[in-house]
Amino acid sequence: LNKKYNNILAVKNIDFKIKKGSIIGLLGPNGCGKTTTIGMMLGLIKPTSGTVFINNKNIENESNRTKILEKVNFISPYVELPKKLTVMQNLKVYSMMYEIKNPTKKIEELIENLKLQDFIYKKTGELSSGQRNRISLAKSLINDPQILLLDEPTASLDPDTGDFIRSFIEEYQKNNPISILLASHNMNEVNRLCDHILMMKEGKIIDQGNA
Repeated sequence: LNKKYNNILAVKNIDFKIKKGSIIGLLGPNGCGKTTTIGMMLGLIKPTSGTVFINNKNIENESNRTKILEKVNFISPYVELPKKLTVMQNLKVYSMMYEIKNPTKKIEELIENLKLQDFIYKKTGELSSGQRNRISLAKSLINDPQILLLDEPTASLDPDTGDFIRSFIEEYQKNNPISILLASHNMNEVNRLCDHILMMKEGKIIDQGNA
């Protein structure tokens, strides 16, 4: 994959695979191209060259995209949930968007597992960054995704909340058939959670190996 903005190559000839059931870490400093890579994987950003295949299907093919995205979800610090809706309203909206068959049961399960009970009826814009992060994680799991893209899921969180999120991701991945791409600049986080690590710098993958 390559992505050029004007005359700047933000992503430079990267190529990797995510094995089924694994957690791949995309490790690098802010501005190295991690978020752009995830945007291309979601079909939100068109590559300048190269192709993204999810379950052997081209994400840019319009006939494939809807079916592919039914099985994918993501978290990004650059995409906020509607602030004027309550947490419950947000989860209900996303359950409708993904056409969840039993939304009440699924939402109750997420509330319990992510400990959302104390602020489920508060407006999302009134919550702390740690609380919003847990809501975003709940939203990302509403459709039981096969592929989960996590862009800096613990950025700006206090140590306790960050550890709660990491522990939850660890446990969830062990108990569910899911493949995860974790983009982070936190070496300890990537070492803890990932099976394989890609190191990214200035738009390039400069090194990779098993965690």
